[in-house]
Amino acid sequence: MMGHSHALSGVVGWMAVVPLVQGAEFLGLSFELGPGEIIAGSLVCAGAALLPDLDHKSATVTKTYGKVTEVLGGMLGFLFGGHRMGTHSFFFAILMGVIVQLLALWSEMAVQVFVFLLIGIALQGLGFGLDKNRVASGVINALATAGITLALFTAGVNYTWLGLAVAFGVILHFFGDMVTKMGVPIFWPLWKKRIGQGKGFVTDGPVEQKVVTPLLTVGVIVGSVYLFDWPAILPEY
Repeated sequence: MMGHSHALSGVVGWMAVVPLVQGAEFLGLSFELGPGEIIAGSLVCAGAALLPDLDHKSATVTKTYGKVTEVLGGMLGFLFGGHRMGTHSFFFAILMGVIVQLLALWSEMAVQVFVFLLIGIALQGLGFGLDKNRVASGVINALATAGITLALFTAGVNYTWLGLAVAFGVILHFFGDMVTKMGVPIFWPLWKKRIGQGKGFVTDGPVEQKVVTPLLTVGVIVGSVYLFDWPAILPEY
């Protein structure tokens, strides 16, 4: 799928699991998810749902931070065997989740930096910016990302679940790609067969444009209405 579809799937995916994990404990982590955690998790998942495409030089995520993500993308493409190979596997999802979770345990500042980076990727994937002016788009994205990250930090968002959210976002990505004609090798490196190859719809084709993306957009709206207590959030007049 295209970047915007992957980003939307991350938002919808996180909103879908919130009622299931609310108040639960998993691997020693407590899921007490207020409005801040729901917003943060949605954006983190949206950003993480774009990470596997770092292996493609023209992907949204690869272009987000200029030379930094381009060089990183080139390295990942080489290490994981090219586009839609190792970065589209459970191995990569677990690897990213573990790295980020260790980061969360190590340093609060590292968490905030990583959240900032993921939110920037998410906003880029969701189409926040100006397509014809990369400089202006970058400035707008950076300001919006900084504002959101600071607001979430001020609200005291608890990111103990960060690693799991990142792993979940990565998994949502390759499940999204699994329903396209290229398929993905989710069991790489143990088994490199592309699951779903030749059986799905064409990336950025009529099905994705007219069915998948609209449905995901509706999912975001429904999730927002269901999960947030709007009368309590909105100011009284």
